[in-house]
Amino acid sequence: RKATCLDNAAMESFFHLMKAEMMDEHFENPESLAQAMTEWIEFYNNRRIRTKLKGKSPVQYRELANQLVA
Repeated sequence: RKATCLDNAAMESFFHLMKAEMMDEHFENPESLAQAMTEWIEFYNNRRIRTKLKGKSPVQYRELANQLVA
């Protein structure tokens, strides 16, 4: 069967958000784009608070879940 966007909804949502938040920026070269993407991903994973994750960043939520399982 052919894949659809629903097969990987989490990643589709992630890339949609990244594109929307970075769309208006201008990058001088591919290296500056790669650097901006790296910084955005670091922000998304470590500092961006998510209400769905009980007010925690994805990394904080994963660490909490690991503590509860251990």
